[in-house]
Amino acid sequence: MLVAGIALQAQAPPSVTVIRAGRLLDPDAGRILTNQIIVVEGTRIRDVGPNAAIPAGAQVVDLSNLTVMPGLVDAHNHLALTYKPEPESNIYYYTYVAESTALRAIQAASNGIQMLASGFTIVRDMGNNGNYADTALRQAIEQGWIPGPTIVNSGIIIGGMGGQFFPTPEMAKDHSIVYPEYLDADTPDEIVKAVRQNVLFGARVIKICVDCKPYGYTADEIRLVIREAAKVGMKVEGHVQTVNGARNAIEAGIWSIAHSTGLNDEMHKLMAQKSIWRAGTDTPDNLAGHPVSPQAYQRTVASLKNAYENKVPLTFSTDADYYVAGKTRGEVCLEFLKTWKDAGIPNADILRAITTNGYKVSETEKTRGPIKAGFAADLIAVPGNPLEDVDALRRVQFVMKDGEVFKRDGVMTPAAFFHGGPVNGWRIR
Repeated sequence: MLVAGIALQAQAPPSVTVIRAGRLLDPDAGRILTNQIIVVEGTRIRDVGPNAAIPAGAQVVDLSNLTVMPGLVDAHNHLALTYKPEPESNIYYYTYVAESTALRAIQAASNGIQMLASGFTIVRDMGNNGNYADTALRQAIEQGWIPGPTIVNSGIIIGGMGGQFFPTPEMAKDHSIVYPEYLDADTPDEIVKAVRQNVLFGARVIKICVDCKPYGYTADEIRLVIREAAKVGMKVEGHVQTVNGARNAIEAGIWSIAHSTGLNDEMHKLMAQKSIWRAGTDTPDNLAGHPVSPQAYQRTVASLKNAYENKVPLTFSTDADYYVAGKTRGEVCLEFLKTWKDAGIPNADILRAITTNGYKVSETEKTRGPIKAGFAADLIAVPGNPLEDVDALRRVQFVMKDGEVFKRDGVMTPAAFFHGGPVNGWRIR
């Protein structure tokens, strides 16, 4: 074909894959539909239903013996950070000094693949990524260079001087050895500059340290962050440690609050009134090498239970940033199901938190997540019925991401995801 003297190669029609789902989980309704057909054309779902037409020549994937369901979401992870017993004795401050951003970007790619293999098709990557390794990971996945979840990344965490660290003057002022893990932003001008820097370098959500220091952010300062982020359509998550910090974040109208140490019954009631997402990172007590005392775990379970009873919008979020011997990053995250079960939360609501609510907090719910016609073709399949046994999520046998089969019969087959150059257009931060 010639256009203005230039030879153009005709594009092949998008491939069509048909999935026969013996059971299809609808997490919104908390029900299972049987004998459904899902037609995937290219990267998107074309049709879903018991009588959907199977186009001639379509590749048919028979999942009649499995439960097909939407992909999972971890609403708070750190893919470019893995602290370990060796060499840093599980002291993650040392990891920041010992590992370059380049190395951590490669590690993030590995962790992303591990997450996808466990069924996580969306991950909110919330900081501690060196010098924007999270943006590099998102770009690489979007370009089709590597497989991985859809990444909603925060860039560098913004906070008062020092961030979560307590650096010496020599470290903070002379050598900047602890940075770029945090952006110091103490004045209004610095706050605006920090938000704009993250936007410029590819963030998709803004994260702040609300109260990592005694000079934490006031409600007015948090409002400034929210206003500046809103200019580019971004939301703000706050790392919160204290009740006063939680109160300031809630009063300001923050989008989501990470961690639960500052959340009590009063704060949960206020969060429910304002529909503020809770990314509680509710750590279980069974992670080898990362002990949680019985008292601390009891507080974690009680807090999650209280949030559920107060009808706070809940997300499944782990804060996973460490190595557990014998487990992939995805398997580590699924260990957090134990906390939800111990809090007495019904399976149907756990499933909503790890799917539907994850799409909403990530702001993908209109394009990606639900298994609906026109949406991105992301879906997984597990044995059994997760409404009856939520631990079925630990046994993901099939993963499709953007219409490509990544895992089948429990085995990763990622070859189709690797390309020598961009396949989705020139990279845009």
